[in-house]
Amino acid sequence: METPIKTSFIVVYTTFPNLKTAKRIIKGLIKNRMVACGNIFKLSSIYIWKGEIEQNPEYGVFIKTTKRNYKKVEIYIKNNHPYEVPEIISWEIDKGLNSYLKWIDTET
Repeated sequence: METPIKTSFIVVYTTFPNLKTAKRIIKGLIKNRMVACGNIFKLSSIYIWKGEIEQNPEYGVFIKTTKRNYKKVEIYIKNNHPYEVPEIISWEIDKGLNSYLKWIDTET
């Protein structure tokens, strides 16, 4: 039986205007050991901005890290993001493969 992990894990979600920016910011987070990894995917966003309905292609990112790193991750994304108000949200991982969660903990 595997030893239970005491660390709390989260997924941080954000979007970027292009792939180059997404990769640059995710690589910076990984290099600084704030996150273990990020999954980048292409999407189409529809939203209201300054009273107008906007529709734009974007790149979404799921970022895996620990709860203790959230504030550092938020600050890094906000300081390096081209959007005036970037989407930065997170949710807790309540279950997961023990060895994967240990990997996140080790890498961060």
